[in-house]
Amino acid sequence: MRFLKLLYLLLVDTGLSIWLFLTGRKKRLGGKRTMAKLILSTGNIVSGGPSIIRKPGAYRSNLELTNSLRSNFLAAQEDYATAAADDEAQDGKLHANGGVENGAAKSNGNALHVNTETGGRPPVSVWTAEEDGALYVPRIDWSEAGLQEEPSQYSITVKLFFLPSASVERRAQFANEALDLVLKELDAPAIDLLIVSFPGMSFEGDCEWKADRHNAVQGNDEEELATWAAIENLHRAGLAKSIGLAEFGSEKLARFLQRVQVRPSVNQINIKNCCNVPPPLTKLAKEEGIELLAHSDCIDILPKGTLRELLGQGLGGAGILADPETGAGGLKGDLAPQWVAKYTAVVRDRGVIENKGYFAGAELTEG
Repeated sequence: MRFLKLLYLLLVDTGLSIWLFLTGRKKRLGGKRTMAKLILSTGNIVSGGPSIIRKPGAYRSNLELTNSLRSNFLAAQEDYATAAADDEAQDGKLHANGGVENGAAKSNGNALHVNTETGGRPPVSVWTAEEDGALYVPRIDWSEAGLQEEPSQYSITVKLFFLPSASVERRAQFANEALDLVLKELDAPAIDLLIVSFPGMSFEGDCEWKADRHNAVQGNDEEELATWAAIENLHRAGLAKSIGLAEFGSEKLARFLQRVQVRPSVNQINIKNCCNVPPPLTKLAKEEGIELLAHSDCIDILPKGTLRELLGQGLGGAGILADPETGAGGLKGDLAPQWVAKYTAVVRDRGVIENKGYFAGAELTEG
């Protein structure tokens, strides 16, 4: 442990890249591009205080996500920096006779080195963690994961958003990653419902009829069917008891049902931009035994620019990424959000949300 602390101080003091400290094996070799995986998390926002404040009439899911991420980053920076400082101060006291005078050689109990070039934030290595080849922002104490009661007492729903910058060929990998994180966070063997949201899908129009017709030509049928096969596998494995779709109109859904092996049990739509559920969709859903659910989630839930702002050096940023102008202060490269998983655990007999949060996956490509 002491060796690791000395190594950490050496790297910070000599100004070496924090990325080399976190993932030293991911160096650029022979001019090749290297990729780093980032996993972002909000924690349980039901108990998160400021992260769940909503203004009447102004609630949007992307605001809930971004505000919750920012709040969790700040809390982790404060909590882990304080713990690290206390730990170093205690270590100094224990070795008072070995050259450290009364544990005060590094400012009397505030022993943690702070990077003044990034607005006084603690070093990234203090409040993030590298696990299984991914950088967790912030680090997660899995020992505190889990629900208050047995998982069988909850109805657990996950909505998985595949983002526009995500590779279609890797959607199966993203789905497995996202679901694994939620199950680990809730310490549950399975979820009750997995809803999939594809990029480029919406219900927009002057009326429900126009919205339905417009929806019919959105997205990409072949890509969505290929992805659905991976979702079916999660269902067959018992990890998702039911699976569903989001933003599928009557024509799109009819085509989809003809070619899948496991039929969706629900279809979740956002009708904020039109008056009612399109009658053709209502009719089809009733005939096929598919439950229609309404939602208020944003289609573009985590834009690339928003994520860079969250992780950047600016006001309210987490200080993970380097300043785009100077190149100082963090990781460099092209940042691409891949997916977002929104999870909700509701106590069955009371209908109360006990745990709600988000995970998000992104990749940083360094050229």
